[in-house]
Amino acid sequence: MKTRNTMMTMILTGVLAVSVMASASAVTAAETQDGAAYTIGICNYVDDASLNQIVENIEDRLQEIGEEEGVSFEISYDNCNADANVLSQIVANFEADQVDLMVGVATPVAITMQSATEESGTPVVFAAVSDPEGTGIVESMDAPGANITGTSDALDTTAIMNLIFAQNPEADLIGLLYDVGQDASTAAIEAAKAYLDEKGIAYKEYTGTNVDEVGLAAQAAIADGVDALFTPSDNTIMTAELSIYEQLAEAGVLHYAGADSFALNGAFLGYGVDYANLGRETADMVADILLNEKDPGTVAVKTFDNGTATVNTEICEAVGIDYDELAELFAPYCTKVQPITTAESFDEVE
Repeated sequence: MKTRNTMMTMILTGVLAVSVMASASAVTAAETQDGAAYTIGICNYVDDASLNQIVENIEDRLQEIGEEEGVSFEISYDNCNADANVLSQIVANFEADQVDLMVGVATPVAITMQSATEESGTPVVFAAVSDPEGTGIVESMDAPGANITGTSDALDTTAIMNLIFAQNPEADLIGLLYDVGQDASTAAIEAAKAYLDEKGIAYKEYTGTNVDEVGLAAQAAIADGVDALFTPSDNTIMTAELSIYEQLAEAGVLHYAGADSFALNGAFLGYGVDYANLGRETADMVADILLNEKDPGTVAVKTFDNGTATVNTEICEAVGIDYDELAELFAPYCTKVQPITTAESFDEVE
């Protein structure tokens, strides 16, 4: 898994390096034509399919806006790989370089950027923060305050729970698989517990902070005979999904999770926002703040409809579920049900 993540980092960094070089050339051209040039520091929390997809779409959309508006965006990209010390250094470097705006992808990055820019007031736009108010990043969703705003991938936990019991009305033990250190998981896990308590359904928690620990947690859940596993939009579990999905499928344990990228990486079902669209909307917010001189603290946090269930058809086949029948069963609970097959990144999906 470390080798795969390292390769993902090298590939993504290489792609973004090309983009930065292209942007640098665009800056020269724009300045020659009296067009404005802006520097943006983007920090990603960790390599996973959802977060990488967000970054790619932010960059693509900013390039489109630059061409439309006759301006240029020079992107400085880095990935802290879930290392708090590295994250702090990356943000400090952005401040030292006096970037015009920072983009923090995922909750830990947003929190660090928020703290580091209190004095300078450098605008910050976050992406994929599940609970902006609960984590104290914003004062409110409508009026974030200070110098920060962004996009949220807040999860409708009840919707996922409903899918679990639509598929298996007899389920009587649900596993909750998450990383206790992930702020994005806190509210969703509490909501799942409340849902199950209300229905009188037993549940057991399984946690891990890295790939090895998540693997052991998955094995424990299988040994305990859980009927299904629930994971919110937890980046630690997302990173480990490729290493656990086969053993879960072999044991007949269906993994329901809070993002389509989980299903891409082998989970039975991912439910939630379209992360490609979230990335583009984040870029639109960035451009609005820079080009129209908007005060980030007055720009409402953008939320999205959590109505898409992405089902892994290979897992369906492995556990003996007919996808077409399942899609019909899930239809009343979703705005959309769509199939996907296992791959490491969305670029590999045909």
